[in-house]
This record gives sequence, structure tokens and C-alpha cells, in this order.
Amino acid sequence: MGSAKTALLLTTAYNFEERGMQYMCMKPSIDNREKENVIQSRIGIKRKCTWIYPDTNLYEFFKQVFNEKLVVINWILIDEAQFLTREQVDQLARVVDDFGSNVICYGLRTDFQSKMFEGSQRLFEIADTIDEIKSTCTCGRKTIINARIDSNGMVVTEGSQVEIGGDDKYIALCRRCWRNRRIESSEQNALKFEWFCRDNLIAIHIQKARFVIQSELFS
Repeated sequence: MGSAKTALLLTTAYNFEERGMQYMCMKPSIDNREKENVIQSRIGIKRKCTWIYPDTNLYEFFKQVFNEKLVVINWILIDEAQFLTREQVDQLARVVDDFGSNVICYGLRTDFQSKMFEGSQRLFEIADTIDEIKSTCTCGRKTIINARIDSNGMVVTEGSQVEIGGDDKYIALCRRCWRNRRIESSEQNALKFEWFCRDNLIAIHIQKARFVIQSELFS
């Protein structure tokens, strides 16, 4: 939340476009905050994307796209990758292995209960390389939990795993602050501008026969 991961994806897409490289932006359809098929960052930039539905077979999808275009897309950029299914992650791995495309996925590692998302877990299991992106809790420690908060700013520990929201529903905390449920309203109100460095962020790179994951790994 507020980590600029989407802005990073969009910047990457812009760089590829500037260099005349073939690329495609995608994201799971469950993230419908924009109400249209776009990837949009909080700083206002956005770009059209292709929906990934729960039943989308990504291997067959790209096989068809490549056959129609008569060219392999060099780079595939996927936002909110935690919402992918295990099968879809495996399908992306096949796209990398069989077609030589590069796939970069951006998303969260764990949910508000510190449990891994299905897509994130599979990405961690089969990725070749994992790079950590660190962020800082309000107390100064490294964040580990993307905590869910209620309308009063209190940490929520029960509920469904998936609840789409932004800074109004989530804040990244260290393990101790999350366990003690200590978030003071004054800190939340004063530090919104700094939330860009506090997200439980994963940027997963799948590159030509290998996976590279950039993420917040927590010790």
C-alpha cells in the first residue's frame, strides 16, 4: 500500500515502450478499484491492461497471442500478482521456459494475518532468485505485515483474506507492532506521505528460464 509498486510497473512499461520493445500489462480482474481494465498508480499515471480472470489459462492465452502476432512478446508485466492462482503461476513459468518471454509480477507476499497468498506462495516456491525490497514501520523497524485496519484505525485480525482497499484499509507494520496492535491515530495521520516505503511488496521477475523475485522478505 503506497509503496509505488504500480508506479514502478508503469515506469518499466514506459521504458520498454520508449525502446520499442514488445510488452503487455496485465492484472487479475479481482482488483477492480479502477472499474476498468487499467493499471493506475496513486500519482495519477495509468496504462491500459488485459484482465486475468480466475479461469484464464495464461499459457494458452500467450500461445494464441504469439501465433496471432507472429512474434513473442519480450516483456509481460503483471500487477497484483498475489491474486494469481497456483496454476496460473505455473503457466507463466511455462511461458518463460517455452517461449523465452520475460515476466515481471508485482504484488504482496502475505495477507493481513501474515499468511501467504496462493499466487505469492507459488511464486516463492518456483522462482530462481528472490530480491528483498525493505520498508519501515512507524516505529522504525522493518515491516512484516500488511495490516488491515478498521474505520477507527484499529488493527483487524479476523475476516476474509481478500478485501480490496487502499491506504484507508491497510498499513504495513513490523511484527511487534502488529502483534501488539499498536497504531496511534496521530501517527497514521502524520505519516501518510511516507507510506510509499512501508508496503509488503513483492516484485516477481520471471526471466528467460529463471524466476527472479524482488520482495520484502522479513526476518
